[in-house]
Amino acid sequence: MLTGGGSNWDHTLLGLAEHFRTSSPPKVRLCVHCLQAVLPRKPPARAEARTHLQLGSVLYHHTRNGEQARGHLEKAWLISQQIPQFEDVKFEAASLLSELYCQENSVDAAKPLLRKAIQISQQTPYWHCRLLFQLAQLHTLEKDLVSACDLLGVGAEYARVVGSEYTRALFFLSKGMLLLMERKLQEVHPLLTLCGQIVENWQGNPIQKESLRVFFLVLQVTHYLDAGQVKSVKPCLKQLQQCIQTISTLHDDEILPSNPADLFHWLPKEHMCVLVYLVTVMHSMQAGYLEKAQKYTDKALMQLEKLKMLDCSPILSSFQVILLEHIIMCRLVTGHKATALQEISQVCQLCQQSPRLFSNHAAQLHTLLGLYCISVNCMDNAEAQFTTALRLTTHQELWAFIVTNLASVYIREGNRHQDLYSLLERINPDHNFPVSSHCLRAAAFYIRGSVLFSVRQGRGLESNNMVVPAMQLASKIPDMSVQLWSSALLRDLNKACGNAMDAHEAAQMHQNFSQQLLQDHIEACSLPEHNLITWTDGPPPVQFQAQNGPTTSLASLL
Repeated sequence: MLTGGGSNWDHTLLGLAEHFRTSSPPKVRLCVHCLQAVLPRKPPARAEARTHLQLGSVLYHHTRNGEQARGHLEKAWLISQQIPQFEDVKFEAASLLSELYCQENSVDAAKPLLRKAIQISQQTPYWHCRLLFQLAQLHTLEKDLVSACDLLGVGAEYARVVGSEYTRALFFLSKGMLLLMERKLQEVHPLLTLCGQIVENWQGNPIQKESLRVFFLVLQVTHYLDAGQVKSVKPCLKQLQQCIQTISTLHDDEILPSNPADLFHWLPKEHMCVLVYLVTVMHSMQAGYLEKAQKYTDKALMQLEKLKMLDCSPILSSFQVILLEHIIMCRLVTGHKATALQEISQVCQLCQQSPRLFSNHAAQLHTLLGLYCISVNCMDNAEAQFTTALRLTTHQELWAFIVTNLASVYIREGNRHQDLYSLLERINPDHNFPVSSHCLRAAAFYIRGSVLFSVRQGRGLESNNMVVPAMQLASKIPDMSVQLWSSALLRDLNKACGNAMDAHEAAQMHQNFSQQLLQDHIEACSLPEHNLITWTDGPPPVQFQAQNGPTTSLASLL
């Protein structure tokens, strides 16, 4: 056994540990053994702190032994603070340790740690900016967007002082993203104008410049969609697609920026490509181009499947869930309930793997289940799903979407007039309606037309004036359910008004839509996933029991 040359022996152990760590696949146990063998030999403080950091990092990233990882990272952070000019170890330990605290739901321990690290890192631009981003992200996850925006503003000013216009733009764009989340649209506009000027004037790494442009244009598109300005989106969307084509032709430049504060990348270009698909889908959905939305969703999901084979980044799962949410709505609207239900089950499986993902998408998931319940005439379940979704969301557009669909449930149940009237004032498509979506406007016209027809006598013309535009919008989208409902309503309206030919034409349309939907209805209700309609509390259920057969009939849909 070798006992002499302690320092050389330590270096040998550290070299072996790095060899095992970078093996393919990593030999984690051997790496940990080598690092653990260094500590009993009482190495110098620098080596001890670095070894604790390496051990904590390996245990954190490659094992489930969070307690040991935390212990090593806490020692690395404690020791490194006593050592001058040891910034990389000191701040990496602080950054990793705060991540681990958050993973363990110890946010109250993570925040003061990051604040202290930010306070003592002002002479180290890269780490100061990185830690500011990290604390802002932590506040964002806690939905404290005001504190997050304040920190990003501090970061932008710091980046200006240290001469990094690139990172200044990143801080401002990140702040703009949060302002959009808060729906502070009046504050977003001047900030995006400033960002556009900074991005266009900045001369540097071509990939970094194009990635800034993508970030900026994604926010522009989102800003226009939030404001209901669907037509204004097209020029930005075209520029966005051109940016992605440009980025795909550029090679990654291995030359490091001269300013350490510029050592940031917003997203890998493969992730940006998926994001551009995603905002294209969002635009297509809001404009009512559902076939186009399905086309781009399919492309994006194929790209995501390839990426997830090599990359386990959580953002990919977020992209996947959002895309699935959109395609599920397309399936339900165009009359493909069985496929929609299987895709809802996919979202459940993704949310089972990530509590944070489920927390962010629980309201949307229950809303989708509510829509599915309506499509198969399970109205009690639909009401339960929408009620759960309303309890879980504070988002204005989602709230309006849920309330509109809940009103349709009350109408169908026939004895919920008081509940219905309390919703009607909030879903008037002509006054104070919160969104401009074709789909929501068609649904709102249908709701009000149905109420006027079913509970207010002698106003057939007014009902007809509301149902006809709903039918026209529905056929443009195309929305199978609204077409089915509207054709039945037009049939009954024309009968009541004595218009025999128009009533016959509407009845024929209604029969055609019914036949298209019947087979899909039977298939959907027979799937084991159909049992999801009873889930209204807690995380998504893990497995489903098969149904003996459909529990509802299409004939009862009207």
